[in-house]
Amino acid sequence: MKGLVLRWLILTVAILVAAHLIEGIEVKGFWSAFFAAAILGVLNALFRPILIILTLPITILTLGLFTFVINAVLIMMVSGVIGGFEVHGFWSALLGSLIISGVSWLLSSFINEQGRVGTIDLRKRHNGKWE
Repeated sequence: MKGLVLRWLILTVAILVAAHLIEGIEVKGFWSAFFAAAILGVLNALFRPILIILTLPITILTLGLFTFVINAVLIMMVSGVIGGFEVHGFWSALLGSLIISGVSWLLSSFINEQGRVGTIDLRKRHNGKWE
C-alpha cells in the first residue's frame, strides 16, 4: 500500500513538472495534479493495455514510440475529467507525456517493490572485484 501511495505522489510530481515546463498544460494546484494523477493511474491500468494491443502493429513499426501517443490521448482524457487540469492541444499532451514518463521513470527507479528507497551495497572481494 505504501508503494502505491508513493508512486501516486511521484506521478503527481511528474504532472506538476510537466505543467511547469510546458505552456499548453495548466494545473491549478497540488490537489488538481493529485486527482489527475489518480485518474491517469486508473486509465493507465484499465485502458492502456487495451490500446497497446489494438495499436500493436503501429507500435512495432515505430519501435514503441507510439506508446507516447497513447499516453498523450490518456492525458487529454484526464484533462476532460479534472477541472483544474487542462491540456491545450495534442502537441502539448504529447510533449507532456514525454516529460511525465521521463520524470516518473526517473523517480520510480529509486523505489523498490515495498515502497522504500532502495540502495545497493557493494563489497570489494579479495581479488579486487566488486560483489
